[in-house]
Amino acid sequence: MESVRAAVYLSVCLSVLTSLCQGQRSADNQLPSAADEPMLGFTTDELAEALHGFLDDSSFGLSVEKKASVIPRCDVGERCAMKHGPRIGRLCDCLRGTACNTFFLRCY
Repeated sequence: MESVRAAVYLSVCLSVLTSLCQGQRSADNQLPSAADEPMLGFTTDELAEALHGFLDDSSFGLSVEKKASVIPRCDVGERCAMKHGPRIGRLCDCLRGTACNTFFLRCY
C-alpha cells in the first residue's frame, strides 16, 4: 500500500514539475522556422507553386471516390455462397425476407 502511495506521489510531483518547466525553455534550444531557411535553394512559396502546377497538369487521374460494388440478387433455393476453407464467400444477395443459409449455402 505504501509503495502504491509513493508511486502516485512521485508521478504527481513529476507531472507538476514538467508542466512548470515547459515555459522555461530558452530561445537558443529552439529549431529555426521552416519559412526562414530555403530548402535546396527554393523558398516554401516556390515549392508550393511548383507542386500545385504539377498536380493541376498531371493526367494520372487518382480517384478518391469509393466505387460501389453491385451484388446480384438470388432467388429462393439458389446458391448464394461458396466455401473457401474456413471462409465463406458470397456470390449473391438473397431477396428480401430470405437469408443465406451458411450450412447449405443457399437462400432460404
